[in-house]
Amino acid sequence: MISSGGARTAANLGIVSMMTVFLGACSSMSLPSFSSSPSVAPEPAPTPEMPASIRGDEIVGKWGLASFQNPNDRARTEAAAKAQCKQPYVIGAGGSGGVIMHLADQATPQELRLKGSPSGKNYIGPPGPAGGEQDREIVSFDGRVLITRFIDKDAATRYGNMVYVRCAPRA
Repeated sequence: MISSGGARTAANLGIVSMMTVFLGACSSMSLPSFSSSPSVAPEPAPTPEMPASIRGDEIVGKWGLASFQNPNDRARTEAAAKAQCKQPYVIGAGGSGGVIMHLADQATPQELRLKGSPSGKNYIGPPGPAGGEQDREIVSFDGRVLITRFIDKDAATRYGNMVYVRCAPRA
């Protein structure tokens, strides 16, 4: 006959054994985390930079600059940009093949890259994937007129479509 103390000990051992089995099973399966820090998803592999179809040396030079919001104002804005050649915006050549231009809201120009994309669009911006928040898309370029638009929605709203008109004949 088992005494009540022995029965209690046997029951406790049974419960401990069951909890051990349960906890062992838990360690081999994935349970949701209840911690406050979010889980970190693996970063996608970086895509290699594509060359742009426009070379940096094609846009180096002096440009008249103006901008428009309404596409109907493009012709008028090109004329206004041409009139700005008295005080041209200078796009310089960078030391590593890029161009020296301003980023949105930056007082100091810096070397930016011309970047291509799988969709065929060209961008001007800092190193990184094409179409990044600090990039500007090259909307059109014919050698004489360059039109760009910032990717960042706030900058795009404030600056509009930037129209650069070449001040001097191409060399």
